[in-house]
Amino acid sequence: MLGKERAGPVSNRAFAVDTAKLQNRYQQLQRLVHPDFFSQRSQTEKDFSEKHATLVNDAYKTLLAPLSRGLYLLKLHGVEIAEGTDYAMDQQFLMEIMEINEKLAEAQSEAAMKEIESIVRAKQKELSDNVSKAFEQDDFEKAKEILTKMRYFSNVEEKIKLKKIPL
Repeated sequence: MLGKERAGPVSNRAFAVDTAKLQNRYQQLQRLVHPDFFSQRSQTEKDFSEKHATLVNDAYKTLLAPLSRGLYLLKLHGVEIAEGTDYAMDQQFLMEIMEINEKLAEAQSEAAMKEIESIVRAKQKELSDNVSKAFEQDDFEKAKEILTKMRYFSNVEEKIKLKKIPL
């Protein structure tokens, strides 16, 4: 992905990203490496195009979403969150997640779903703002704790999406 080389809108490794600039840079890079532009070229050039188009897509997806962007930044600093760890979550937070999950399980109306969705969106915004501050202060342990909480809310968001899909 993006390392120490100049990488456009996020080369300073900041958490905050101007998504309009990110999208613009993504589109510029896609125009340079998209396989459609290499169809009449040598196999080596086609392989280059496919490899780099995939890298550009992966980098864009990673940097666009706050959770994946934060996890990537942590990784650049040698900090990782192992899958399936609760990272010593405080009981109050875990109770909050359990209550939201229970409300989601019991939600029968569109209004109830929208209320839960609104709560989760607000929590994710608050956590995203807090993790941005943690990265600004190079407090990677705090960022790790916040990103773990964001992961919980991301899981709730996925459950909301699944519940919205009619079977």
